Amino acid sequence: MSGNDAATATATARTPAPGADGGAPGEQPAAPRGLGVSVPSADARAKAGGTYPYAADLWAEGLLWAAVLRSPHAHARILSVDTSAAAAMPGVRAVVTHADVPGAATHGRKIADRPVFAHDVVRHHGEPIAAVAADHPDTARLAAAAIAVEYELLDAVTDPEQSFAAPPLHPDGNLIRHIPLRYGDPDVTGDVVVEGLYRIGRQDPAPIGAEAGLAVPRPDGGVELYTASTDPHTDRDLAAACFGLEPERVKVVVTGVPGATADREDAGFQLPLGLLALRTGCPVKLAATREESFLGHSHRHPTLLRYRHHADAEGRLVKVEAQILMDAGAYADSSAESLAAAVAFACGPYVVPHAFVEGWAVRTNNPPSGHVRGEGALQVCAAYEGQMDKLAAALGLDGAELRLRNVLATGDLLPTGQTVTCPAPVAELLRAVRDFELPPLPKDAPEEEWLLPGGLDGAGEPGAVRRGVGYGVGMVHMLGAEGTDEVSTATVKVHDGVATVICAAVETGQGFATLARQIVQEVLGLDEVTVAPVDTDQPPAGAATHGRHTWVSGGAVERAAKMVRTQLLQPMAHKLGMSTELLQIQDGRITSYDGAFSTTVAEAVQGKELWATAQCRPHPTEPLDADGQGDAFVGLAFCAIRAVVDVDIELGTVRVVELAVAQDVGRVLNPAQLRARIEAGVTQGVGAALTENLRTAAGLVRHPDLTGYALPTSLDAPAVRIVKLVEERDVVATFGAKAASAVPVVTAPAAVASAVRAATGRPVNKLPIRPSAAVAPTNS
Repeated sequence: MSGNDAATATATARTPAPGADGGAPGEQPAAPRGLGVSVPSADARAKAGGTYPYAADLWAEGLLWAAVLRSPHAHARILSVDTSAAAAMPGVRAVVTHADVPGAATHGRKIADRPVFAHDVVRHHGEPIAAVAADHPDTARLAAAAIAVEYELLDAVTDPEQSFAAPPLHPDGNLIRHIPLRYGDPDVTGDVVVEGLYRIGRQDPAPIGAEAGLAVPRPDGGVELYTASTDPHTDRDLAAACFGLEPERVKVVVTGVPGATADREDAGFQLPLGLLALRTGCPVKLAATREESFLGHSHRHPTLLRYRHHADAEGRLVKVEAQILMDAGAYADSSAESLAAAVAFACGPYVVPHAFVEGWAVRTNNPPSGHVRGEGALQVCAAYEGQMDKLAAALGLDGAELRLRNVLATGDLLPTGQTVTCPAPVAELLRAVRDFELPPLPKDAPEEEWLLPGGLDGAGEPGAVRRGVGYGVGMVHMLGAEGTDEVSTATVKVHDGVATVICAAVETGQGFATLARQIVQEVLGLDEVTVAPVDTDQPPAGAATHGRHTWVSGGAVERAAKMVRTQLLQPMAHKLGMSTELLQIQDGRITSYDGAFSTTVAEAVQGKELWATAQCRPHPTEPLDADGQGDAFVGLAFCAIRAVVDVDIELGTVRVVELAVAQDVGRVLNPAQLRARIEAGVTQGVGAALTENLRTAAGLVRHPDLTGYALPTSLDAPAVRIVKLVEERDVVATFGAKAASAVPVVTAPAAVASAVRAATGRPVNKLPIRPSAAVAPTNS
């Protein structure tokens, strides 16, 4: 068996057999099924049984192991790279540097500005310089460490405000994008004016499983990449360009994705793998350490925000002025798109007749920034909600009441000039969380049952604990923006009563594989529906971001299933002398409108082979113009959260007691899955609010591990009360459903910060909230 055959066989063997839950065909339960019910996750059994095909588990005959040498400096000139000692080590099969890249020397999903391997200068801590393939992982790591690199240290630019005047860090310059938004009259002022300066930290996606992959050379001189890609066709095209190959000679096979809250796979892991496989003619595997994962992939943009809000004496917003500075790190990645979201949503889900916002994304020598769930929107939400708290205090109004006087509704205008045409029940959401019953105060329970801030063994005293209640109202856009061509293709096949969905939409934990089964069950009335594994031999479906697979890929699956339905019903309708519209499929049976004809779907499809392919492409958008104006977004989703916190005002420790959530979801397609997505998003937002910050010193990442980077644990997760899900369908969205997981991530940090302000009287203008920011003034 060749290496290619072995890897393919291994990957196939570890892929869940085509059953409803990763088990064998025929094992699906007969009920529940279809849209609107809590169908179990398609991969639940495989994950629980340990057979889910993660990339770190793959194997192939003749496997070699890879290791990558990374820069220990944030900014340095490379004077020389000596690989001779590494190449001479026993067991080493290949060493590659920038000189061994046969195609494009740089890559990037949006802008190709990132070197495959640094060759003249390193621009961030952890940038790849060389890679090694060896017959044992320890040998590969030792060989990588044996590569001698001579550096000339350069001053690192780590403050984005200094980037404007600093020498160019990249041939493209330091400024990635500047967006000035001008809307209304700049000379208008309000009766009350409040100002604020806000800083948002560097949140890491911190995937459950660190990056891993397997590259297998093909007989035609190409290569197959087995990775947890969330956008396989883009990754294939990027890799093909760097390998100097036609895209048809590079195949990306998606393995099990162990969770994704960002672009799951960084190309800095995939490209060395492919190069080493092509150089050695052997399968090559790379399993990154947790440290490499922190250094290599993109993080949420650290952001500096300056705000000035104007309001009239009744608390209605008159004008918002803002400056937004996003730290992109060394390379552009998706920073231009993140900045557009930040600028467009800088005023939040509020009616603002006059807005003037300046936004910049700049390069520094800090770790790279890119797409992380709710990018751009989270940063500005924390800032504009801080401003709303300041306005409420200045006007002597309740925070919820001030917000209710200003909320957006369908038909209002965004500061970009775009009309909100989708459902925007912001007032309904805010009232729902405001009116929800508050949790009992600690004084209502025995003192020994209190859970003090700081944990079960918290050192604080009950007398120092203050309770705070705060609010956050957030918004995100769905699908791509500013002219992105959103399209997905899907095929539905029916053979002997079993339906198969073929679509390159990657299941990242958002539930697309389950949704695809539900759609086909709903349209065709079949119980047995399988979803084929994803690879780039299938037509593109796009990236697994912004809820797009529910909308775009789900729409393609529905259209293909309806075409198959017509193929199935047409012969029966012709025989009965009626149109197919007079036949319905329900509860596994096909019946005529008058009840004179009835048969089971299973009988109707027996022995037949039907198939159809369809596409879904939402209406187009347009880029923001020179004044930040334009219809840049396909749809919007909104969320309101009320946070209740307990703060030890002497120690500064914070415990989130409860988060009450109300969200507009368009339509509930799978209740259990939807609630799980919202709860997970809220918890990720709590991490951004209190603990998560990838710290750096002079551009060097400090403690790049899960002890130095504090993720929320089960003890940190608050009670999440989903008090209302507004099902007002968006008529342009597939099924009327909206993206569910990003908007609670965006809103939760703002709500927690608002509650801490209420408890302490402190401004709380930095995320995550450090203990020093939560210590109340001495006169409190």
